[in-house]
Amino acid sequence: MSSPGRAAAVDVIVVNYNAGGLLVDCVRSLLIDEVHQIIVVDNRSSDDSVARLEGLSVAASTLKIIRNDRNLGFSAACNIGALASTADYLLFFNPDATLDSQALSRMLAVFDDDERVGMVGGMLCNPDGSEQPGGRRTFPTPGRAFFRAFGLSWLQRVSPRLFPDFLLHQSPLPAKAVAVEAISGACMLVKRAAIDDVGLWDEAYFLHCEDLDWCMRFSQKGWRVMFVPGARVLHVWGGCSRSRPIFVEWHKHHGMLRFYRKFYRQRYPGLLWWLVVAGVWLRFAMLAGYYSVRHGCRKLGMARAG
Repeated sequence: MSSPGRAAAVDVIVVNYNAGGLLVDCVRSLLIDEVHQIIVVDNRSSDDSVARLEGLSVAASTLKIIRNDRNLGFSAACNIGALASTADYLLFFNPDATLDSQALSRMLAVFDDDERVGMVGGMLCNPDGSEQPGGRRTFPTPGRAFFRAFGLSWLQRVSPRLFPDFLLHQSPLPAKAVAVEAISGACMLVKRAAIDDVGLWDEAYFLHCEDLDWCMRFSQKGWRVMFVPGARVLHVWGGCSRSRPIFVEWHKHHGMLRFYRKFYRQRYPGLLWWLVVAGVWLRFAMLAGYYSVRHGCRKLGMARAG
């Protein structure tokens, strides 16, 4: 195993789909000493993001671009990147994010503290520096997810025990690295030895919830998942998905059901399980209706303006 602090210890896997100029900003932020290779796996983007990247002045040995002939989804593309990598540490990183200059070294240092640390994440930040949701969280059991999905998470202020939220970004920020149940696939630094033990990403997920699945499987194998508050990552919220909200929500809800089926099905027997399924698709129907109406209103406004 390579020493975490030395140069060229990390291969970065970036899955791209129509990230535009954000992809170039992302790759520029990754040109640091600890990074051995940046592997961009493109899911057949229809924009000019890869062309822009090819115009970036980067050593051929540093940047590798893999072009898929169709959109394979996030998990499958991550696995393609992982299989093309050679380093002992792999950083899975979103193309709509940029890495603070000290973030990677701070995440790498956490692996020195405990040999059972298998995965480390940084703090996802908004442009104003505030913490985004998702960077640290507990597993979203159906009960926890119900309260957030239907706008009842405010009840946590009344009784955190009875109405727990799975997102932890409103909790006090820890002073140092802490163990958490789950981090975000937007910034996920993983030890290869842990991947060899746990296995690759579950490719049955197309988009969303695959990171929760991987965190759960790491936990089941006894690997610790850590959150590092000092490793800051600027993340453009929805930078690669806001143009197709219904498509994204479909896969998000489909992924959540797969996650529940794999890890919680036995806890919700009979009718209770079908209530969980109904709740997931009811929420999807509500969001799809909202986005459809919003799109219709926008088209109507444009027609009137024209």
